Amino acid sequence: MKGGFGSVSVEMDARLVEKVKDRVGHISKVGYVKRVISKKKKPCRRNKQLVPVVPKVLQELFVSCQQVFKGFGTVPSPEEVDRLCHIIDQMKPEDVGLSRELQFFKPGNLVKENLRVTYTTIYKCSNFSLCIFFLPAKGVIPLHNHPEMTVFSKLLLGKMHIKSYDWADPDPSGNISQPSKLRLANLKANTVFTAPCDTSVLYPTRGGNIHEFTAITPCAVLDVLGPPYSKEDGRDCSYYKDHPFSAFPNGETGSDLKIEESDSYGWLEEIEKPENSDMDGIEYLGPSIIKTECVFGHQLVI
Repeated sequence: MKGGFGSVSVEMDARLVEKVKDRVGHISKVGYVKRVISKKKKPCRRNKQLVPVVPKVLQELFVSCQQVFKGFGTVPSPEEVDRLCHIIDQMKPEDVGLSRELQFFKPGNLVKENLRVTYTTIYKCSNFSLCIFFLPAKGVIPLHNHPEMTVFSKLLLGKMHIKSYDWADPDPSGNISQPSKLRLANLKANTVFTAPCDTSVLYPTRGGNIHEFTAITPCAVLDVLGPPYSKEDGRDCSYYKDHPFSAFPNGETGSDLKIEESDSYGWLEEIEKPENSDMDGIEYLGPSIIKTECVFGHQLVI
């Protein structure tokens, strides 16, 4: 019996030893996990430091556009226009990831026969869009309109000629003497711009709503459109060919314009979409904005 009890005692001692080992092992494993977690946290902190910082001015532009553009049928107030212009005026090429060292801007890498315009979209929603257009030297964005839209344009890089018009008569239906397919337009700009320059603004019925870009050197243009083009909502793009005012004498049009005023006007003829209006879309690779929603006056990250 003693021997039996002795063997039981030995077995119990052995089990106790195993339990102690298990406990020691368990503590060791828990400690290892803690160390692993600790080690994993360090790279996370380093990774956070590697995340590109959104340029303050780009994020400010995005947030302001959310607050200013309220959808179809609305036009920003003068105060809101000033607010956006103040922000956009500060923007530099590097705020959207551009540099004069980009391959696109190196003359030796441009194909002379390829004059197609390229564009990239930073952000787009139903109320507004932020886009960049890249034009090679001699590249053209043909004369086109912006129906029911307010547009802010900023030449970020390059040298560009801009020609723009507004309709002289917003409602041409009453002018029966006007030549067929032609509408009289007031020339608003016929100027060369060199970056950096101030932001230009066009409105639904004024400010040069119909314009044409011709790149003298490779150019990059930031466009803020509110609302953006939408065929579904009746905001499709129309294209035009302009004719000198003198091409149609006053007698044919019944116009009361004086000869000395004629240089400020032209005739616009709506045409089919030109071949050189096709563009290539590319992925936006610049700093990303932090998407937020405005709720009760507060910006919430989404």
